[in-house]
Amino acid sequence: MAFTKILVPTDGSEFTKAAIREAVDLAKVSGGKITALYVIDQTLFGNVPVDSSVNAIYDMMDKEGHNATAFVKSLGKENGIEVEELVVNGSPVKSIVEASKDFDIIVMGTLGRTGFAKFMMGSVAEKVVRFAKCPVMVVKSSEAESK
Repeated sequence: MAFTKILVPTDGSEFTKAAIREAVDLAKVSGGKITALYVIDQTLFGNVPVDSSVNAIYDMMDKEGHNATAFVKSLGKENGIEVEELVVNGSPVKSIVEASKDFDIIVMGTLGRTGFAKFMMGSVAEKVVRFAKCPVMVVKSSEAESK
């Protein structure tokens, strides 16, 4: 199977950088294209009334998303790989799983949730592996191992 359409979910954390490098290497070998996906996690807002502080947080997350996908694009450019940047709103698991039907493989890190947040929300990578419509490569970073 040729992995020419590669999805790389990123949250901009150190936990995703090893996966991004793996995806770039895979794209080089397969002649593939990468789509860098950042999901602005709408589940964090819950039933919070929309006011200026919520808007400020949303704007900060949107900027963080564009920075995260721009990192993937710059690494791709350095290596001659085409990268499309995609920032969407939603639940990270649902958004990644929904997108998976359009890709040959997902290459992802463990994402940056740790401790209580990981306990409450579960592992994004674990759920994506379980429900994705394409193969998933989960890359554990050295930063994750040291936590």
